[in-house]
Amino acid sequence: MSSDQPKRIRFRPHGAIAIAALVALIGAVPLASAGWYYLPILLIPLVIVIWVLRAGTEVSPDGVRVRALLGERRIGWSEISELGADQRGRVQARLTDGQIVPLTAVRDRDLPRLAEMGNR
Repeated sequence: MSSDQPKRIRFRPHGAIAIAALVALIGAVPLASAGWYYLPILLIPLVIVIWVLRAGTEVSPDGVRVRALLGERRIGWSEISELGADQRGRVQARLTDGQIVPLTAVRDRDLPRLAEMGNR
């Protein structure tokens, strides 16, 4: 492996989603201050911001780590039988046991880089 190739690749949701959620959070403050029963409205943009900061897929020569809002899953390359994209361009990994795992923030245009990391 040459030194100019990355040891791991990280795929994250676009940062504009977090900015839009922050704007929505600020915009919801006046509504939430109108009554205590409107406070749950603040939770929706807050959860979206946390998801954007946490979620993603990390690919290394050892395997794939998929992170979601509340959990994460590590998958070794030996467990992955196939990589492919669905009709909307989102990449999924088919495991040797038949499970399909969506790879968060990985698009069909990223498949060559993902496959290259798996071939190391």
